[in-house]
Amino acid sequence: MGQALTSKRCYLGLGGNITNELGSPSQHIHNAIQSLEAHPKVTQVKASSLYASKPMGPQDQPDFINAVVGLDTTLDAHELLSLCQQLEQQAQRVRLRHWGERSLDVDVLLYGDEKVNTPTLTVPHPGITQRNFVLIPLYELNPTVEINGVPIADLEQSQDWSGLTRLS
Repeated sequence: MGQALTSKRCYLGLGGNITNELGSPSQHIHNAIQSLEAHPKVTQVKASSLYASKPMGPQDQPDFINAVVGLDTTLDAHELLSLCQQLEQQAQRVRLRHWGERSLDVDVLLYGDEKVNTPTLTVPHPGITQRNFVLIPLYELNPTVEINGVPIADLEQSQDWSGLTRLS
């Protein structure tokens, strides 16, 4: 028998900027959080406030709604990635262009304090330290978390509210 995985505290970034027949970006985020709470291998789900931000990349698209979710899980990192992709599919995500509009994007930001570098997953998320729409909600959830050994409070973008509005 394989050894049981211990629970890891993980953080996911959620965002979206288009409405479809299933709802608005904030509704897609809410639905994803409910699915996480119902998952048998996920516990202690805690969501940040929602934030509005300007899009990265192409500017000819609506602003994004973003949040970060902290959770404990016994899923391994790739199983957690698979769960994130399932949540995107539930929101009928369609990939039209790089950094383009989407109903829901769910990224694995941190998987405990582990580093993962495979063709399908890099953790910590490679853009995490440059994105205030990730760092500010992450800081809201855990002001003492470290990213690559650096306290989040020491990362400039975790204190830079440029282009970001807290919604709730």
